[in-house]
Amino acid sequence: MCESCTRFQANPDQWVASVQLRQRVTHRRTFFYLEQLILKHNAAAHAIKIKQMDQGIDFFFANRSHAVKFVRFLGEVVPTKSTEARQLVSHDTKSNSCNFKHTLSDEISPICREDLICLPPEVAASLGNLGPLVICTKVTNNTTLLDPFTLRQCFLDTEQYWRHSFKSLLGSRQLVEYDVFNIEVVSPEYNLGGTKYVIADAKVARASDYGKLFYIRTHLGHILKPGDRALGYDLHGANINDFELDKHKGLVLPEAILIKKSYEEKRQKKHGKPRPWKLKSLDMEVDECRGRANGQKMESEYEEFLRDLEENPELRFNLSLYRNRDYQPSEMVSVSDGDDVPSVPLEELLADLELSEQEDGEDSMRE
Repeated sequence: MCESCTRFQANPDQWVASVQLRQRVTHRRTFFYLEQLILKHNAAAHAIKIKQMDQGIDFFFANRSHAVKFVRFLGEVVPTKSTEARQLVSHDTKSNSCNFKHTLSDEISPICREDLICLPPEVAASLGNLGPLVICTKVTNNTTLLDPFTLRQCFLDTEQYWRHSFKSLLGSRQLVEYDVFNIEVVSPEYNLGGTKYVIADAKVARASDYGKLFYIRTHLGHILKPGDRALGYDLHGANINDFELDKHKGLVLPEAILIKKSYEEKRQKKHGKPRPWKLKSLDMEVDECRGRANGQKMESEYEEFLRDLEENPELRFNLSLYRNRDYQPSEMVSVSDGDDVPSVPLEELLADLELSEQEDGEDSMRE
C-alpha cells in the first residue's frame, strides 16, 4: 500500500480534508438526487469515509486536492456556496513544516423543485418582470423558474441567487390534494425545455373539504381531466408571513396553485409490489440514535423520491437506474393493468453488473 493508505489503515479517522454538505430544508429529496449523481460520475471515489448528518452529508478525504475537486463537482450540478477553514494539527519548527486539517463547507440553495416562490422585486425585474409568483421546475447549477399563469420560463444562475438569497414561499411539505371537477383549455400546447404545458381554467376543491369550490387557472391543462386529483398549494387557507410578499403591494394571490397530478389512489392498488428497477446507494455511516429517530421519515421521503423519478422522465435523465433481479417476470402484467400510473420503461434500465472471482482464479463478469 502507498503511504497515505497505510496511514488510513492504521487510523481510519486520520483525514486531511472534509466537505460538509448542507441544505437548510425539512426534507432530504435533494440529497437523494445528489447521491445518484455522485454514484453515476464516481465523484466520491477518493472519499475515505462518508457520514450522514442531520441536514446533510460529510465527506472525508486523505488529500485536500480531492476535496477541492469534489466541491467543484458539486458546484456544477447544484447551486452551492463554499467556504473553507483550516486547523493546525502539528508544527515542526526544525523543518518549518505544518500539518493542517481543512474543512470545506458547501451550502446548497434552499430552493427545491416544486417549491412556490415569491420573487423579490429586484430579482423579478432582472428576469424581465417575471412572476412574482413562480414555481421551481428544475434545479441544476441554474434554477429554472416557471410562471404558471403566462408560461414564461427563466433561469436563475448561482451567483444571482446568492446575491439576494431569498427563500421559498411554500414547499413540498405543504402540498394539498385537490379534486378536479372541470377543465377548460384556454391556450395551445407549449413545449418548454422538453416539457409540455397547457393553460386551462379549472374548478377544484380540497379533497378533504368540498364546502368551498375554487375557480383557478393552471398550467396543467394537458394532463388534468375531470375526476383527477392534483397536488397544489392552498393559498386561500394558508397563513403566509413572507417579507418578500409584502414588498409587492396590490398583488392578488390566487386561491390555489396546482403543481402536479396525483396518482396516490391508483398507487394504493400496487402497494407492497416490488418495482422492476432499483437504485444504488453510497456506503454511508449513520448515527444510530438519529437513524432510529428519523428512519420512518427517511423511508417516506425516499419513497416520494422514487415516485418522482417514475413521474418525471427529465428528472431521471442524468441518473442510472438498474434492473431489479428480485422482480419476478410473471408480475409484468401488473405494470400496465389498464391504469395510467407512470412507470419507468424497461429500456431505460441498466443491468446491475458485479465483479466476481471464479474458483479457478479467473475474473468474470456476472449480472
